[in-house]
Amino acid sequence: MIHLIKDTFVGRFLVVMILLGAAGAWYWTTVEPEISVEPNAPKQSVVIPGGASYNQVADSLIKHNLLRHKRLFLFFGKITGKEKTVHAGYFDIPTGLSTWELVHYMEKAPTKQVRVTVPEGLPAEKIAGIFARSLQIDSTRFMKLVADSAFVRELLGKEAQSLEGYLLPETYQLEWKTPPRQVLTFLVKRTLAIFEPDSVAGRLQEMNMTRHQLMTLASIVEGEAVVDSERTVIASLYHNRLRIGMRLQADPTIQYAIPGPPRRLLFKDLEYDSPYNTYKYKGLPPGPINNPGKASILASIYPEDTAFLYMVAYGDGSHKFSKTLKEHNYWHQRFNEVRRRERRKQRAAN
Repeated sequence: MIHLIKDTFVGRFLVVMILLGAAGAWYWTTVEPEISVEPNAPKQSVVIPGGASYNQVADSLIKHNLLRHKRLFLFFGKITGKEKTVHAGYFDIPTGLSTWELVHYMEKAPTKQVRVTVPEGLPAEKIAGIFARSLQIDSTRFMKLVADSAFVRELLGKEAQSLEGYLLPETYQLEWKTPPRQVLTFLVKRTLAIFEPDSVAGRLQEMNMTRHQLMTLASIVEGEAVVDSERTVIASLYHNRLRIGMRLQADPTIQYAIPGPPRRLLFKDLEYDSPYNTYKYKGLPPGPINNPGKASILASIYPEDTAFLYMVAYGDGSHKFSKTLKEHNYWHQRFNEVRRRERRKQRAAN
């Protein structure tokens, strides 16, 4: 009798434990916790690389003081199947989550938007480096797409030979690891949006210029302009030269043509044989020499109405504009005199 009672008790106990275990397993695998995060709660930025194992995810969370119980995290991840749902990304994870909450949070954690600023006047190669560092993408792949004829045609038609010049400098909010093709498409479309208004199409027709020619001119204006207020004047000067068939003689085009990094130009550089050498050849070069900002593009579309044909650059980046060669030579001589005086002062001070 005693054995019968004991066996019955043990049997019932085991049944209860099995039911409790099943209920617990059901809860763990189907019921998600209510994760309430305060808007101003401190967060840690965590990068989960592509192909990372759940064990590596746990290590990253521990490294950023977000997780204390690694074994429990791995156990919960296994029984819930969440270990198979981990995804790569750049995440802002709130501190103070329990291990159980972390398991569920990491499954659906929103990828952090990365702020990327592209300065005006950079070549595509430099822009590729900025996005590679900020978004952790392949700069080589980025540059291959910049020159990919099929991709260029898809975005710009037949006129352009590359995307150089069409990567609009701005500040962008993009997801970490956004593919290069997607980044480039977004940047080019931002540039093309400037040309959408009918008024812009009318201006191009007025000036007898294609969009590509306008972008090429805008890149030269970008290369010359240091003072914002001078952009429309510089654009006017080059429009005037183009109209009368005068060579542009723009130093930035020589910088683009000659090999190596930017340096002070020498007289021999002006004879460097390249279609981009606007000292040697009339008209616009074959394409943009950098990626101009919106201000330079608009300045080239809507230049000031001037008769200027010449300019002298001062040491502070500003220019003195002239209508005649005689006037230009006068200001050029004056500037050289000032520069010589400054050099003498520096030598005397040393």
